[in-house]
Amino acid sequence: MPQIKHIAIATNDAEKTAKFYSEVFGLRQVAQLDSDNAKGFMLSDGNVNMAILDFQSDAVAGERGKDWEGIHHIGFEVESLEEIEARLSANGSQEMASVNQALHAGSTGPRHQNVETKYEGPNGEMIDVSQVGWVGTRGFD
Repeated sequence: MPQIKHIAIATNDAEKTAKFYSEVFGLRQVAQLDSDNAKGFMLSDGNVNMAILDFQSDAVAGERGKDWEGIHHIGFEVESLEEIEARLSANGSQEMASVNQALHAGSTGPRHQNVETKYEGPNGEMIDVSQVGWVGTRGFD
């Protein structure tokens, strides 16, 4: 069965973005990129590779172009929501109150599988943090 093993975030500030994901979620830098195509970092949690890429040309960036930043959202299952929420806040991330309200989620909402709390990443990408996880992440039984 295929598994999700790679997420890429396009950014115009690879260092700031890599620092955010390393400091908040403890991802480790496993490579640094410095080529004509992209500059940036490869981070990992030991299971999934996250590329933080500052594309150097529109051709290699694809249809969105080299100046586009972000992905829609990334989900992190965490051991303690309170600890991660404190780290997110310390790193300038804000809870996405209107999205959380629309989903009946967030730090004051109920905790249930597939959506708990949404925060904003350094490029505007949505970060979903959950202590209870998502369907299908612990096998299929």
